[in-house]
Amino acid sequence: MAHRRSKLLFLLCALSFALAATAGKSYYDILQVPRGASDDQIKRAYRKLALKYHPDKNQGNEEANKRFADINNAYEVLSDSEKRNIYDRYGEEGLKQHAASGGRGGGGMNIQDIFSSFFGGGPTEEEERIVRGDDVIVELDATLEDLYMGGSLKVWREKNILKPAPGKRRCNCRNEVYHKQIGPGMFQQMTEQVCEQCPNVKYVREGYFITVDIEKGMQDGQVFYDDGEPIIDGDAGDLKFRIHTAPHDLFRREGNDLHTSVTITLVQALVGFEKTIKHLDEHLVDISTKGITKPKEVRKFKGEGMPLHFSTKKGDLYVAFEVLFPTSLTEDQKTKIKAVLG
Repeated sequence: MAHRRSKLLFLLCALSFALAATAGKSYYDILQVPRGASDDQIKRAYRKLALKYHPDKNQGNEEANKRFADINNAYEVLSDSEKRNIYDRYGEEGLKQHAASGGRGGGGMNIQDIFSSFFGGGPTEEEERIVRGDDVIVELDATLEDLYMGGSLKVWREKNILKPAPGKRRCNCRNEVYHKQIGPGMFQQMTEQVCEQCPNVKYVREGYFITVDIEKGMQDGQVFYDDGEPIIDGDAGDLKFRIHTAPHDLFRREGNDLHTSVTITLVQALVGFEKTIKHLDEHLVDISTKGITKPKEVRKFKGEGMPLHFSTKKGDLYVAFEVLFPTSLTEDQKTKIKAVLG
């Protein structure tokens, strides 16, 4: 009797452990992709989520930082065919046992290394072999204010959508090899295309608004990604929003630095002045001086430039001073100036 109770207790504990193990989100749930997702779908999902939850965009947000770590852990496993196969069959415990036995387990890469290598690298050979829809590139002009503080743009998008259509179609076609006998003891290797029958689909053009988030410190030419044109039995291409800095009335951007010019009078140039500049977020930058300012002189104000993308640092502000000379002087004014300046 005691033996049966202990056995039942063991089974209950095992069941509780199993339920606890399945209660957490799977790596597929974390990246918001189906279990049968292609490599291209996984990369696209990682790209979006990593940008959204990056710690530099969510400073002080512990939940976002945890999500970012989870996203990178999930991508490290699902982007590796060996790890993904082990995970699909045995879960996280299988990955731990695989790592303990000398294989490549989860958690072996630095999170920032994953992020940097992903956004800095080009497509792999495997990704290039995937049948993909067309890429669509949209040029967007972002205001300097949005690039300084962050903002958003609404963009009208039209794209092909796959809809059900009457009938069937050939799909999942592949070449199969077989051997055909062409004589006594003689066989010839042959290749035949074999296809399945799938429900028919058609392209329907639809339009909708997309909200594009402008991130602080984005550079000219930097690209946002979304789903591009779909293709039957393949993965959608990329919709690429390429950001450009729109001209500004007061500031000019060069990389992470800002440039502007300020006009002062000749008297201010000689005896000094008190003056402020209203910045892009309307905070005031004090550019006052008690010294002499030469025409065309440029002064640097450290940390008053553009924010660096995914960083707490900022570039510098360079102010060029234009000195406004009087158009004419009276004889009395000339005499007084000579007396003062010699």
